[in-house]
Amino acid sequence: MNKHINGRHTMKRNLATLFLTLILALLAWEGNAQQDPQYTQYMYNPLVINPAYAGNRGVTSILGLHRSQWVGLDGAPRTQNITVHSPIGLSKVGLGFSIVNDALGPARETYFNADFSYTLETSLEGRLSFGIKGSLNLLDVDFSRTNPFNPGDPYIQNIDNKLSPNVGVGIFYHGSHFYGGISAPQLLTTDHFDKSGTQSAETFVSEERIHYYGLAGYVFDLNRNLKFKPSTLVKMVSGAPLSVDVNANFMFYNRLTLGASYRWSAALSGLAAFQVSDGLLIGFAYDRETTELGNAIYNDGTYEVFLRFELFKEYDRMLTPRFF
Repeated sequence: MNKHINGRHTMKRNLATLFLTLILALLAWEGNAQQDPQYTQYMYNPLVINPAYAGNRGVTSILGLHRSQWVGLDGAPRTQNITVHSPIGLSKVGLGFSIVNDALGPARETYFNADFSYTLETSLEGRLSFGIKGSLNLLDVDFSRTNPFNPGDPYIQNIDNKLSPNVGVGIFYHGSHFYGGISAPQLLTTDHFDKSGTQSAETFVSEERIHYYGLAGYVFDLNRNLKFKPSTLVKMVSGAPLSVDVNANFMFYNRLTLGASYRWSAALSGLAAFQVSDGLLIGFAYDRETTELGNAIYNDGTYEVFLRFELFKEYDRMLTPRFF
């Protein structure tokens, strides 16, 4: 019995060391590129960044999310996504599918993703999942949506629904209270070019680079009716500033969740979610920039809303909702 307990403790220490090492390695990375869509309520929507999460909730889970960033500014980012995932068979295999639509200025990008995960039992409560993501990205850039200073500039080139494949990987671990994961949802770098129609070489238009993510959280049972969950998300890509989110959520009576989030040197956020029924959760978040952009007269902040619906079998109803 003692050997079994010591083995479990050793495995937990090794897993914690692994996640800490990998997150520190991510923090040390530097680079230069445009970031993928970001989400304030990432803790409810991890499938879009980590394929290993597919099927991890143990039921069929459907989530829809809309984010309007920097409302009031022309050409500001807007993002919508819908995700569906479920365990298959004996729950060791998970399958998922998601569509993400992202608009920024003249650019419209749509991601079609399929996810596969396989889960190993590491202890009585621990589960370690490995995932792979396959995706098709559709990029459309039309500068007529903006007012370019010089419309005849040969370096201002449109992209007409350019389709490019990609593949990603992820690892996700969770126990009864702790969860953590690392992922790279798009491993292939893509350079987008456009021919000018003359003798000149192709014109470089945009570039997509590898994004790395690390996320972790822990649930503290403060009392029978109150839970506290701190969590973090680290995102990095070559050529863009490091993005670090630190979040604190409190769940009251297994129904109402209230929290706050800070995105390092970028924004403060307030979050709220309500468990309407066993299968239905709704959530809302509001961000306010802490940079000079937050003081812009036409910037009314960022709004994000989501709805999650889960299909439970009659004998598998929730006693308490899982907090991740």
